[in-house]
Amino acid sequence: MRILTGLKPTGSLTLGSYLGSIKQIVEMQDEGEIILFIADLHALTVYQDPEELKKRIREFISVYLACGVDPNKCTIYLQSENEFIPCISYLLECTTYYGEASRMIQFKEKSKLNDNFSVGLLTYPILMAADILYCDADYVPVGIDQKQHVELARNIAERFNNKYGETFTLPDVKISRTGTKVADLKDPTKKMSKSDENQSGVIDLLEDLDDVRRKIMKATTDSEATIKYDMENKPGISNLLNICASIKEMSIDDIILECEGMNYGEFKSYVADIVCDRLKTIQNRYNEIKNSPELDKILDEGIKKSRDLAKAKYDLMKKNMGIIR
Repeated sequence: MRILTGLKPTGSLTLGSYLGSIKQIVEMQDEGEIILFIADLHALTVYQDPEELKKRIREFISVYLACGVDPNKCTIYLQSENEFIPCISYLLECTTYYGEASRMIQFKEKSKLNDNFSVGLLTYPILMAADILYCDADYVPVGIDQKQHVELARNIAERFNNKYGETFTLPDVKISRTGTKVADLKDPTKKMSKSDENQSGVIDLLEDLDDVRRKIMKATTDSEATIKYDMENKPGISNLLNICASIKEMSIDDIILECEGMNYGEFKSYVADIVCDRLKTIQNRYNEIKNSPELDKILDEGIKKSRDLAKAKYDLMKKNMGIIR
C-alpha cells in the first residue's frame, strides 16, 4: 500500500501542526510505504519571498525528521526537483475541464480576495492530481476539507484511463485520523494557527522554551479552579488536557487523575513541563539535522526514486496519448 502526503512550506510549524498532523504521519509509517513531498511549487500560487521560502523548505523538512518521520520508511523529496511532475500536470490539464477547476472550494475562496489572482491558483489542484497520480498512490490522507482535491484527481485519472487506456491507479481518500485539535492558548475557542496575527497564544515548535513556558502559564482558563474536561464551559483547561494527553499518549481521564489536587497555576506548570520536555527533544534533533549532510543525502535518495517513478509515468502517458516518435 502506497500512501502519499504533502507538506507546504509556508508560515511556521506549531504545536498544533505537530499534534494534529505530523504525529499522525509518524504513526502511519508502519501501515505502508509513505511518500512525503515538500510542496514548494504549490507555495508559489501566491508570492513568496525567495530567501524566506528557501530557508523554510530546509527548516520544515528538518522539523519533520526531528519529530520522528523516518527516512528509512518514507520517501522524502522536493516537488520542484522532479521536473517530470509539471510535465505530467500539463497533460492532465488537457484532460481537465475548466468548470471542474473553477469549482474547487479554495480557488473560489481565494480568487474572491484578489481579482488579479495567478493562473497557478486555478491549476494547482491539477498539479496536486499529478503529485498523487504519477506514483500510483493508493491512499491520500486528508482532512475532510481537502477531500475534494483527491476526488478531482480520481475523476481526472478515470477520464484519462477511459480516453487513452489504463494509465493510472485510482486513488482513494483516507480521511486523516483526527489528531489532537490544539486551540489558541489565549482564545481557546479557535484553532492554534501559524497564520494568526496575534502569536501570544501560538507555540512554534522551534520557539525559545522560556517563551513557551510563559505562554502556557498565561493561558486563558476560567474561574472555577477545577481541572476537568468540558470543551463548552472550560475550553482553556480542556485544551491543556488535550495537549498533555496527546504528548504523553495517555487518556484525558488518566491525566486528570494525575493532576488531582493541583490548582490552576500548578496544572499550567505541569503542562509546561510536558510541552517543553517534548519540544526540547525535537529542537535538539532539529539542530543536529538542519545543516548536516544527512538532510541532503535523504533528499538526494528521495528525489531519485520520485524521478524514476515520474519519468516512467510520463513516458507511458505520452505513448498512450500519441505524442511519441
